[in-house]
Formats: sequence, C-alpha cells, structure tokens
Amino acid sequence: MKPPVCAPGAFVLPDRVYDAAMIEVSRNIRLPDEAVQFKFIRASGPGGQNVNKVETAVQLRFDAANCEAIRPEVFARLRALAGSRMTQAGEIVLTAEKYRSQERNREDAVERLVNLIRDALVVPKKRRPTRPTMASKKRRLEGKKQRSETKKGRGRVRLD
Repeated sequence: MKPPVCAPGAFVLPDRVYDAAMIEVSRNIRLPDEAVQFKFIRASGPGGQNVNKVETAVQLRFDAANCEAIRPEVFARLRALAGSRMTQAGEIVLTAEKYRSQERNREDAVERLVNLIRDALVVPKKRRPTRPTMASKKRRLEGKKQRSETKKGRGRVRLD
C-alpha cells in the first residue's frame, strides 16, 4: 500500500523511512522539501548597505488544503490557528526576516510551519460541564446578603 501523498508529495509514514529529503512534523507525518515553496524577498527594516541589495527574507508557501497527509479535522484546526496566514485557497504563507542570512530565515520559516502543524495535531480536550456545589451556592448567597446590607446602610438617615 502506497502512503498518501501531499501535493507535491508529502508522505504519511507508518514505520518506514523514505529516502527523499523530508521535513519531519511528527512520527507519522513528514513533508518532502518539494511540498514547500520558498520565495526570497528583500527584508524590511534597518540593515545598512546590505538591505537594498540582498534578498534575505523568506516567504514560505505550503498548500495545506491539497495535502492528503493532513486530515480534515487537523486542517480545520490548522485554519483556525493560522488565521490570516492562511489564504482562502488553504495555502499557508509565512514570512521570515528575523535573521540576516537567507539560510537562517529559511530554517526559521520551516520551524514555524512545523510548529503550526504540530499545534494543529493536538486534539483539544472536551469540556465537561460541572455544577456548583451546595456549599459554594450558600457562600455566594451569604456574600450577596452581606453586600446588600452594606449598601442599605449607605442610604439617607431617616429621623422618625
């Protein structure tokens, strides 16, 4: 059986290691380098003479919508986590310009993508509704009574 492929070629690995250069997200999900496109752009901010000549910033693009390795429920959480970093078409766009070298920015962008996907893999715990105890209800009502008495005492003094 062939593992599911992510456009253009991420693999879900049962217990096999494939030879292709891959970005490991988890034990079961790995993305080949071809699944991620990089575009190098000029970084903003200060940088001296280098800033206008060298394209050190990296724009990473990953098509999560067409990736078979990412299950629909994980994709829904990924969309929520990514927010404005995901396009309407389901493509994640990350820009990294923290470092002065292109390679460090590329590594930073990949690391941020992996962390984003790992966060989406975590299934949130379901909230179990609880009821307040009788003692806590009594404490709450006692506090309300005391507060009410305090406020009543602030009214005008009536002389009868």
